[in-house]
Amino acid sequence: MSLTAAKPKIAPVLLQARTFLVNNRCPTKKVCSACIVAIGLLLGLGPALAAAEMDGADLAQQVYDRPDGDDLVTQGTMVLTGDRRRERTRNLYEFRLDGDDDESWHLIRFTSPANVANTGMLTHNRPDGSSEQRLYLPAADRVRRISSDNQAGSFVQSDLYYEDLETRKPDQDEHHLLGEEEYHGTPVKLLESTPAEGEDSAYSRRLRWVDPETLLDLRVDFYRGGDDPEKRLEVQAIERIQGYWTVTRSTMTNLQEGTQTVIEIEKAIYDQGLPTDLFTSRALSNPDRDAGFRP
Repeated sequence: MSLTAAKPKIAPVLLQARTFLVNNRCPTKKVCSACIVAIGLLLGLGPALAAAEMDGADLAQQVYDRPDGDDLVTQGTMVLTGDRRRERTRNLYEFRLDGDDDESWHLIRFTSPANVANTGMLTHNRPDGSSEQRLYLPAADRVRRISSDNQAGSFVQSDLYYEDLETRKPDQDEHHLLGEEEYHGTPVKLLESTPAEGEDSAYSRRLRWVDPETLLDLRVDFYRGGDDPEKRLEVQAIERIQGYWTVTRSTMTNLQEGTQTVIEIEKAIYDQGLPTDLFTSRALSNPDRDAGFRP
């Protein structure tokens, strides 16, 4: 299923409320749910806004819980393009395994060109919401741990940050439903997610266009403290594979730099029973270990 561009329309009342609160220094330094509901009451919209506040967290949980198999292996390409950037194409495989108690692992393995061949990235998402990331650099033949302070660091010179490779749990953010939209002709819900108190993130705010049918984020605008988004993720194509909705083409754009990273999936296999020992530092430094599970 391909998607075509459409101009987003944000619920005007909620945007006016947000602008008012930001300009008048809401004590929380962000637009909290109580503030939104308070303005809604003044405008006579209390019941509708209260329902939206309840639905935001529910929708975020549904997106997180959507059916996507116990494990997944994909073969695809990553294309780096855009202003002031020589276009480069990289071939890669991705491996994901979901464990018990909200634990998961994600492995990326590049196979070409030669300057990135066998480079690997392993992310371990722990049940408590924390993540550990390790990068294998074949030229140095060593595994390097990625510091949590480097969440906004560029992953292999792409427009993806290290945080973008993590799985963020719903309770790490506060979620507010801002209205309904059409995105590429598809009815979507506009969901705002901001870090909960005490939770770290490279982003101050994420604005998400969620398809309630597939429970996929079809577009995400990423903010880092300003009024304008710094990056934008857009989904161009999705496909149902083995019964699971799968993003097969997406683009991450750095809106400030004018660069783009396009990821396209050519093959995908779900539920082939990946072993947990595929997601270890030893396996990360041994590209032959995952070769047998590639499509």
